[in-house]
Amino acid sequence: MAKKFESTERFLKPDPKLKSMLASKFINNLMHRGKKTRAQKIFYDAMDVVAERFPDMESLEAFETAIENVKPLVEVRSKRVGGTTYQVPMQVRTKRQLALAMRWVLEAARKRKGRPMYQRLADELSDAIRKEGTAITQRENVHRMAEAGRAFAHLSR
Repeated sequence: MAKKFESTERFLKPDPKLKSMLASKFINNLMHRGKKTRAQKIFYDAMDVVAERFPDMESLEAFETAIENVKPLVEVRSKRVGGTTYQVPMQVRTKRQLALAMRWVLEAARKRKGRPMYQRLADELSDAIRKEGTAITQRENVHRMAEAGRAFAHLSR
């Protein structure tokens, strides 16, 4: 039986408008049911709104700043020692940081109701640039949990 899809990492092309690999990856995460054109329209409309709100920043620079602000540095992993499960703080790999940041921004945008998706996404990205909003709160909670579990850091590996 033939393989249904190829590795997206290797075949990922930069997005047509901003020529950015990060934007292309984000659009793929935003895409629902294979409707890439629709995802691109939502993303570019959101970027236009963000560009209006932050005239001193380039739209791609604003997007990168938002994602950078949401990236977690540490997270907790469950580790079982004897009969007890400990929440052990661990460094987050770069690829996972990016994946989590994009997931949290999209989740937060999707949870906001009552407005078109591009506006909800623009709001969430704007909040992320200002270091506020749901995605940033999620990051802070993860960091807080890691801080609380610092006593078990010696169990990492």
